Amino acid sequence: MANARPTQRNVWIVWSVLERFRRSFFKFYWVLGHLGFVKASLVKSRINFVFWLVFTNFANLISTVMNQNRAYEIAFVGFTPGLHEFEYRIEDQFFNSFGQQDFSNCNTLVKLKLDKKQGFLQLHFDVDGKIDTLCDRCGNPLTIQLWDEFNLIVKLVDDPITMNSQEEDPDIFYIDKGEHHFSIAAWIYEFINLSIPLQHICKENEKGESTCNKKVLEQLNQFKVNPTEVNNKNIWKGLEKFKGLDDTNEDEVNKN
Repeated sequence: MANARPTQRNVWIVWSVLERFRRSFFKFYWVLGHLGFVKASLVKSRINFVFWLVFTNFANLISTVMNQNRAYEIAFVGFTPGLHEFEYRIEDQFFNSFGQQDFSNCNTLVKLKLDKKQGFLQLHFDVDGKIDTLCDRCGNPLTIQLWDEFNLIVKLVDDPITMNSQEEDPDIFYIDKGEHHFSIAAWIYEFINLSIPLQHICKENEKGESTCNKKVLEQLNQFKVNPTEVNNKNIWKGLEKFKGLDDTNEDEVNKN
């Protein structure tokens, strides 16, 4: 899991590229204006307006991503050796940068215990919360409780890229010795998803009966038939008209 935090340098590189494009675009329309293809009085205002929209949206996007990532960055260099604790309240907004999810109304508390050692960090994540999703069997709205624990070891090395590519243990991650912070956003996202049960099924009541939608269950039961009977019907379906055809052809051949 790489740290995908956009650096200030990368932001300004993209910004400068857009600015150069704006100037080239402006020169192009300036030439068209002098040639009479476009009204010169409207060229500058239109170009500036279009690029003002582009720059504004770009700045808002970068600001949102950077602010979100900063909230989950840990500047460990200034930490004293020993245990440090953090808490993060995770809601739906957190998942915007990760794409669409198959759940909603996430309300999860992630507790992190970071133990700083000589040359490495021990991380313990405690996930506790709930999400809303749909039952896999009947489609009813379903609230699922989340609770799980995860451990990670973050090691400081000279060549983290090579070490991460060669490491087979998913619970060990390498960062550069020169780093002074790292982001845990990707880990929080992964651990919340790993805390969700594979099957989303309505719970049973005190009598041991399913609380799934009864109408849906009745419809599902109607589709349950004897597999052998279905296979026999499917095999011969549409072939009845050919039944006895070989006997008829054999009789014709014998007559000839």
